[in-house]
Amino acid sequence: PPRIRRLEESVVNRIAAGEVIQRPSSAVKELVENSIDAGASTVSVTVKDGGLKLIQVSDDGHGIRCEDLPILCERHTTSKLSAYEDLQTIKSMGFRGEALASMTYVGHVTVTTITEGQLHGYRVSYRDGVMENDPKPCAAVKGTQVMVENLFYNMVARRKTLQNSNDDYPKIVDFISRFAVHHINVNFSCRKHGANRADVHSGSTSSRLDAIRNVYGASVVRDLMEIQVSDENAVDEIFKMDGFISNANYVAKKTTMILFINDRLVDCTSLKRATEFVYSAILPQASKPFIYMSINLPPEHVDVNIHPTKKEVSLLNQERIIEKIKDAIEEKLMNCNNTRIFQTQALNSSALTQANTRKDKGTEVSTPTGEKSQKIPVSQMVRTDPRDPSGRLHTYWQGQTSNLEKKSGLVAVRNIVRSRRNPKDAGDLSSRHELVTEIDYNLHPGLFDIVKNCTYVGVADEVFALIQHNTLLYLVNVVNVSKELMYQQALCRFGNFNAIQLSEPAPLLELLTMALKDDESMSDVNEKEKLEIAEVNTEILKENAEMINEYFSIHIDQGGNLTRLPVVLDQYTPDMDRLPEFMLTLGNDIAWDVEKECFRTAAAAIGNFYALHPPILPNPSGKGIRLYKKNKDSMESAGQADNDLTSTDEDDIDQELLAEAEAAWAQREWTIQHVLFPSMRLFLKPPKSMATDGTFVQIASLDKLYKIFERC
Repeated sequence: PPRIRRLEESVVNRIAAGEVIQRPSSAVKELVENSIDAGASTVSVTVKDGGLKLIQVSDDGHGIRCEDLPILCERHTTSKLSAYEDLQTIKSMGFRGEALASMTYVGHVTVTTITEGQLHGYRVSYRDGVMENDPKPCAAVKGTQVMVENLFYNMVARRKTLQNSNDDYPKIVDFISRFAVHHINVNFSCRKHGANRADVHSGSTSSRLDAIRNVYGASVVRDLMEIQVSDENAVDEIFKMDGFISNANYVAKKTTMILFINDRLVDCTSLKRATEFVYSAILPQASKPFIYMSINLPPEHVDVNIHPTKKEVSLLNQERIIEKIKDAIEEKLMNCNNTRIFQTQALNSSALTQANTRKDKGTEVSTPTGEKSQKIPVSQMVRTDPRDPSGRLHTYWQGQTSNLEKKSGLVAVRNIVRSRRNPKDAGDLSSRHELVTEIDYNLHPGLFDIVKNCTYVGVADEVFALIQHNTLLYLVNVVNVSKELMYQQALCRFGNFNAIQLSEPAPLLELLTMALKDDESMSDVNEKEKLEIAEVNTEILKENAEMINEYFSIHIDQGGNLTRLPVVLDQYTPDMDRLPEFMLTLGNDIAWDVEKECFRTAAAAIGNFYALHPPILPNPSGKGIRLYKKNKDSMESAGQADNDLTSTDEDDIDQELLAEAEAAWAQREWTIQHVLFPSMRLFLKPPKSMATDGTFVQIASLDKLYKIFERC
């Protein structure tokens, strides 16, 4: 085997230098941190050819003692600590004593410094960690100036990879910008050698927002929100974070995350990913956030000695800290939707009115003030009339319109009003009136106004639909809304229902048996016991058949067969696949002995049965069509699940089942638009709970939100 040799010290030092000074921006970061540790109030950086030819960092800190200059650039010489235990409470940014030494192994370093009280300063040059000559007296200003020339002159491979000076100078500017935002009591400047204007120039300020404005511009500050997080459960507050995050209006192509932990500029990939995940639900896909965070922890909870360039640190309880910060950002963003702003075109209402009265296109319209404006194209008009279907999503779907959809959406409303015009004199029970009064008492006024004056936009997914109210856009949970509407209608139509006649009587025993087989909670019960339960529930329903027929128009004959169901909404028939579950609920969950609870639970059961649940068959649109393949084993082959759906062989699809599913989903969508929402505007009284349980979710707020989609 080859012999193991001890490397020469010069080789060891150069290898170590390559780890610490990875590129010119690494050298700038180390020098600026040394200046801040020296108590500087002004730091100036000058760079030539991206830092390869020259890096010059000047500060007005306390300077370097003349007697310390001989060992200034030796490895592991530092004024920051003296024992390893000091590392546990270190607060300075530098501590290893490797930065300056590493620069001397890969470049030519010249240091000019003066301390307070001295009549002159000293200049000395270093190479390979040692002085090239004795310190020379010279004229100097307060502080220290470090100049690094010909960086990586002896590392050919690395210098070739950094030949393009345009690559590293932006990184240097980015570092200085981040320091300028955090250290608001320090003046920073960064410029190219020979340039008259600095690319970064920040003055000392008492406001963090002013510092961000000076560095990143007023457009960034306009969309920032202050955020503060602390560990409230801890006795001594293990960590505390304060900073600024962008709101939903901020738009950028790249994430800007400025993170300081105990005043040390670091990166934290886990925290960055967590925050980007939160923002992904708020911002458009191509937009990225701006984040500034300053986290303070006890020094003993931070391990700073885990990376050669000190760009990363290790935290105690890191997962808990990240989770708390993530939750705080999410809560902050969820409460900022009411400030969301989009650029819109202002419309001149007087000009628009006159333009509509004139049929000739291209003519100019005069306003009352005498100004002339062009006729506004239809594609730029904002839809505000709920009767105008031009802005609804389904209008732009090819092949989805039918003769039924061309009819007015008010057909269902007219039928309902006609049937309600002369109600029967029945159902005037005090308990029923108490339940109706509870509905009025729990009414949420804000949601009631939204429901009354909303405009239907379209179906968002299997559960949610989109509606517009004034300039607000909402996601509405169709299942929850329809369930509450059916419950209220069951109480309002109490004793006055029309009936749906079943084509064939449905035996209760069979329906209940089917429901018990599908009930997962009954999986441990044997078939004999299930049959006994079904028989008991059948007898209960037969005993109370007269009452539920009179009040709710659910007719059960003497033989135990279901023959009629109530019409809760005209032009709407419930999903009969859920009929067994409905019968089991009537038999099990109704409080027959207490009148008020009986009416409440029966109406709730009817509401759940008649609600617009997603069809049992999966949605065949998109990737869902794979669920209708005859040969399902072929789906398990690796990678086939991600293939283009257009490659699906039609012969491999169960066309009959697919057609049934498409019809069910199309019917549900039609019912939502033409039955549910018109009835909801007339009859629904949304309870207060819907404001907090996710039934109504505001997703945008802006003037004239919806425009004609001609631009698409």
